Amino acid sequence: MAHHASAKKRIRQDAKKRLQNRYYKKSTRTAIGKLRLMEDQKEASEYYPKVVSMIDKLAKRNIWHKNKAANLKSKLSKHILNLAK
Repeated sequence: MAHHASAKKRIRQDAKKRLQNRYYKKSTRTAIGKLRLMEDQKEASEYYPKVVSMIDKLAKRNIWHKNKAANLKSKLSKHILNLAK
């Protein structure tokens, strides 16, 4: 167990940050799922920028890898384009 005050503080900070990261990741995954279930292209294309913003924030904070974020955005944009067919 931690013996120094700074180590105890770091443990507290890590626990708090972990909860925040879990919340942001779960919110983003929910938004992605909602976008994938959309059948209307107009509605999906209006919702897409919000989802991309959430994904970019996770990548910027190193919660998700930048390549994972890029792959997700690419797949979602392809999904929206395929709704037109």
